[in-house]
Amino acid sequence: MADRVACVPYDVVDDNEVREFITENPLSFLRVTRPEAELSEQERHTAVFAFEQARKNLLRLIDEGILISDTEDSLYVYRLTTGEHRQIGVVACCSLDEYEQGLIRKHENTRPDKVENRTGHLLTLRAQTGLILLAYRGTEKIKKLAADATTTEALYDFHVADGTQHTIWRVSDTAPWSKAFSEVPMLYIADGHHRIESAATARKRILAGAGNLPSGDEYNFVMAGIFPAEDLRIMAYNRAVRDLNGLTAEQFLRRLQPTFSFSETDQNQPRKHGEICVYLHGKWYKLSLAPGSYYDADLIERLDVSILQDRILSPILGIDDPRTDERIIFVGGKRGTRELERLVDSGDAAVSFSLFPTTMNDLLAVSDAGEIMPPKSTWFEPKLKDGLLIHKI
Repeated sequence: MADRVACVPYDVVDDNEVREFITENPLSFLRVTRPEAELSEQERHTAVFAFEQARKNLLRLIDEGILISDTEDSLYVYRLTTGEHRQIGVVACCSLDEYEQGLIRKHENTRPDKVENRTGHLLTLRAQTGLILLAYRGTEKIKKLAADATTTEALYDFHVADGTQHTIWRVSDTAPWSKAFSEVPMLYIADGHHRIESAATARKRILAGAGNLPSGDEYNFVMAGIFPAEDLRIMAYNRAVRDLNGLTAEQFLRRLQPTFSFSETDQNQPRKHGEICVYLHGKWYKLSLAPGSYYDADLIERLDVSILQDRILSPILGIDDPRTDERIIFVGGKRGTRELERLVDSGDAAVSFSLFPTTMNDLLAVSDAGEIMPPKSTWFEPKLKDGLLIHKI
């Protein structure tokens, strides 16, 4: 039943989409990660109801024998295949001590409200139910271990609607993997900052209630999918804005000068760093950053998401804090430029922006420097599935 239980990460679908998924497929693990979708309007406003519902749904999957506890400690090799793209990683538990020491490096800030929500979810379920995506600079030794694992019988092997094939192998001989990863100096959070911070927060609360400690020390670890950085694929994380901050379309275009040169185009995706495609009043425009208008050596300022934020969203459209401003809409990955056009054509947005993707080299460099990227800088595809592997604490 793996293909029926597996679901997208909790934060990539809205409530209406969740309700559609669980109506069509009652086994979907979204009933555990997003339980509020099946609650009444009144219950939905109280997180405790949602967390308790998630716990009941998780226990039901266990009681019915759909989720099965392994009898021995294992690692899991996870391969995702989409067309010509293939990435192979390992699902394992990582040390929260090493996260707090900076050996698992981050590149984004977290929002306290989202951390609080996931912490409450984790503590109520006493389980980590979703995978953090970690990256590392690949080694030949780990690549060989992964290749050897894929010659054995798979635990899971199925396709999903978007054509991605998800295949997972169980590895009981974990010692060679631990030794190989001991030679990897650093791990990098690619996706899942809120999940890992929630695990660290949950641990603090568990330890604070010392009289009610769970058996073992599983709360000191967090479950993650760990993949070679060179295999990961980042797509653009685009933006739309609901209004033009009191400007007409003509005034908005004039305000873009002299920072950008622009012209009408049939191109809806930038072809290089420093270009932005803008959809406004049913037309696409290509913006090109004027030479010398930004400091290319600065790790943060040179990012295309920063160029958009610092040169357009803040000074022209008045969006100073994209983490909290409700006028901005983030459109990630596969939703693509068609969604950008739909938002503007329907009147849900006044303007939309198609960006050149952030690169893995950018992410690693920013993380190594201890810097923080703007929010929603990266969208990874294909997405790891929730519900296939769970870490109980």
